[in-house]
Formats: sequence, C-alpha cells, structure tokens
Amino acid sequence: MHRVGGVRRCEPSRVGAGCDDARVRVLGVDPGLTRCGLGVVDGLPGRRVRLVHVGVATSGADLDVDQRLLLIERRIEEWLEEHAPDAVAVERVFAQHNVRTVMGTAQVAGLAMVAAARRRIPVALHTPSEVKAAVTGNGRAGKAQVQTMVARLLQLDELPRPADAADALALAICHLWRPAGALGAPQRPAASMTSAQRAWAAAEQAARR
Repeated sequence: MHRVGGVRRCEPSRVGAGCDDARVRVLGVDPGLTRCGLGVVDGLPGRRVRLVHVGVATSGADLDVDQRLLLIERRIEEWLEEHAPDAVAVERVFAQHNVRTVMGTAQVAGLAMVAAARRRIPVALHTPSEVKAAVTGNGRAGKAQVQTMVARLLQLDELPRPADAADALALAICHLWRPAGALGAPQRPAASMTSAQRAWAAAEQAARR
C-alpha cells in the first residue's frame, strides 16, 4: 500500500500479495463530457471496501464533441487496462432541463459501456438515488454528504475531490453492495474467475430474478 494524491492505493500488481486475494474489483464511472469521474474500489469479505485508484478524465469545451469524446474514451480504456475490474458500474442517465448536458453525459456513459463490453466485463447501471441510499442511507443526500461517507467507508485521510471522483467511488461501492443493476450475466469464462468472483457473479444473477 502507498499513497497517491493524498489517498491510499493498493497496487494492482500486488493484489494477492500484500493485498487480498478474495476481492471483487469495480470501476465506477460518473459520466460527463467536461469531467468524467473514475473510481476503482475493491470489495472484500465482510462488506469491507478499499480504494484502488480515483481520478477524472477531462476534455476542453473548446474542442469539437467528437474530439472530446475521443479523449474521454482513451482515458476509460487506460483505466480498464491498468486496473482490470471485474465489473463496471455506470450512473444511469436521466433527462435534465439542459438537453446539451444530458446528451454529452449519455454519450460518455455509452463509451464506458462499450469499452467494458469489448473486454467482456459485466456492466451495471445505478440511479443517483440508489447510489446515495447505498452509501449514506438517504436517497436524497447532498454531494457533501456523499463525499464524507465515501471518505469514511474507504478510510481516506481527506475527502475525494472533485465531486465527480467521489460519485464514481460511490457508484463502485453501490455496485459492490447492491449488484441488482447488472445488465447481463457475467461474460467472463467461469474458469478464469476466483472463487470470490464466482460467488459475486452468482449474486448478480440472483439479484436480477
């Protein structure tokens, strides 16, 4: 374990060594065209959660939309390659008053889903209220409350910032505790999963029934 940007991080290469074998790893994606929150969390036995990495993918408003999407997509691909999650949890996009904003958000959500599908990684969608309820117990919690609870659950020394990053971590934690948002059965061959991952896959399928 060591610190990255003021928060503790478990090296992917050390998972199974200094870290814990019996874990399920989730990449949370809080989609956005200007800032896309990305957070990787390991779920451990006993509902414990541990931070792996957190950050944001950004694109400048001065660029054409296709170029902005390309920048975000490349960052998501890099995170998938580096952290090899067992599942990807994406915030379910709802209509907003600002049509331009919601279109960009939906486009980025689609990029994350396609990138995961390309690697045969299961994808889940979770609503904002579902995520808030999972981490705070209140489906109407504000962003500050979500940040505080995420920091507490992950035993961080400081609040994860910006809010997009905290939301991505909250999505990952939500999926670890409430996997019912899974879109389909696990796509990886059972033989390639650990016993913990097979148990998690069975829970995801049961939650969809």
